[in-house]
Amino acid sequence: MTDNELSQLSLEVGQHLLRLKATVTTAESCTGGWIAKVLTDIAGSSQWFERGFVTYSNEAKQAMVGVTSSSLESFGAVSEQVVKEMATGALKQARAQYAVAVSGIAGPDGGTAEKPVGTVWFGFAADGANPLAQRKIFSGDREAVRRQATAYALLMLRDHFLKN
Repeated sequence: MTDNELSQLSLEVGQHLLRLKATVTTAESCTGGWIAKVLTDIAGSSQWFERGFVTYSNEAKQAMVGVTSSSLESFGAVSEQVVKEMATGALKQARAQYAVAVSGIAGPDGGTAEKPVGTVWFGFAADGANPLAQRKIFSGDREAVRRQATAYALLMLRDHFLKN
């Protein structure tokens, strides 16, 4: 997805949030704040973007968005359990209505047979709903994996969580 397409997608997410009179927050690991960046590139985003958490280390995941040490030890940072905790923790800390969380292995190193390079878990949380998680495996180099993860998170926000 090109920069222009990411901008258009961000604009559409913002329009949905304005219509819903809602805000969104992000908790990002492998994307390093890229989702927050493309959302806040949109003029007027302060009306619907609350804040972003870049929780690259396990310590940051625990301190900033309340991920439990037991989840990190049992499942690893790149897991369904952790992204659900990241999303619900970000939602609570930001007092937003929607949250997206991302944790993955962008590469070129760090992959395993069980979690190859390109594995990314996404967590989504909304006020009054149970968090959801999805796993995707992207291909390409580090930049490509991160760009695809950013695009996927925005697409999921727009198409599945903000259509109410």
